[in-house]
Amino acid sequence: EKESEIKREISEYKDRLLQAEKEHQDALTEANRKNEVEIEACHEKISSLEHFISSQKLEIEHLKSNKEQLNNSLKEANQSLGELLKTKVR
Repeated sequence: EKESEIKREISEYKDRLLQAEKEHQDALTEANRKNEVEIEACHEKISSLEHFISSQKLEIEHLKSNKEQLNNSLKEANQSLGELLKTKVR
């Protein structure tokens, strides 16, 4: 009788252990799934930010080019103005 009780207890402990292992594995699986979702969201955000940075760099280059053109036009206008003032003074 004692032996059968011990066997029954061992069986119960084994069942509990298996249940605990299953719960642990389920928790790990769920944590991994959540992490994968989070990682994917981060990748998408990084990609979006890289695209934004790229477009901002293009915009900066465009603005630099416009500034250069405006500076050249301003120099030409100032030269023309200087020449007109010289001819007016004469």
